[in-house]
Amino acid sequence: MELLNDGAQEATMTADVPPAADANPHPITPLRTAIGHSTKDTVEVCGHNLTDELMGEVDFAAVFFLLVSGRLPGKGEARLFNAVLVALADHGLTPSALAARLTYTGAPEAIQGAVAAGLLGAGSVFLGVFEDAGRMLRAESPAADSTDSDLDTIATRVVEDHRSRKARLPGLGHPIHTGGDPRTARLLRIAEEEGLLGPHTRLMLRVQQAASRGRDLPLNAGGASGALLCDLGIDTAALRGIALVARSAGLVGHLVEEAHAPLGRWLWDTAERETTYTHPH
Repeated sequence: MELLNDGAQEATMTADVPPAADANPHPITPLRTAIGHSTKDTVEVCGHNLTDELMGEVDFAAVFFLLVSGRLPGKGEARLFNAVLVALADHGLTPSALAARLTYTGAPEAIQGAVAAGLLGAGSVFLGVFEDAGRMLRAESPAADSTDSDLDTIATRVVEDHRSRKARLPGLGHPIHTGGDPRTARLLRIAEEEGLLGPHTRLMLRVQQAASRGRDLPLNAGGASGALLCDLGIDTAALRGIALVARSAGLVGHLVEEAHAPLGRWLWDTAERETTYTHPH
């Protein structure tokens, strides 16, 4: 059975999930889900038999794509989606990795707690940029046939609006890759090779150009990934979750290393030694 679609198809689950406060407080009766179901002999995931159609036939990223979009990706989409996950898997001893390692120091019997500690810091500076950039771009609803001039006009308005509110432009700048994020360049190249450089990514590039007049603000991997995932039809509500799944792999790697070559106790001892206590007045 051919599981990967030959080309890009319209996503079946692209609408944003409404805020919880606006949701119907009364569940549908009987309860329903289109995600998964199991019986005594079978497991079904989004309409596919898990053992016969998915296991050994597609990779984990394709199943993840299926779970968040309701369809299997085309071959080019699968390559790009995989690249996004790989790009965000690890970025060194970031605050999330340090939080995970320090939590593991105090509770090595509960690796899930250490992973959770690392993920809880996802926000506007780290990892949450996926969602923030996606929401900014989707609010502008760039059309697939938008001209460069159209996108320049939108981008200028977006930048001016954020600056007038002194709001951070999501997806721009990086504390380490000040001259340009190497992951961004690779992601954009893959998208171009696969014909998946869509209107959200084109707009994100125009926003970066408009924001960089007078100073250099490179497009970081989080911003690029958020835009690319919007072009793949991924629901905005899933964007941060995708970043978290990708980073979970890196955090588990850090914790395996922490178990054999610990840094947590050294970090704790160093903080104790180097911190000066000042009596409150």
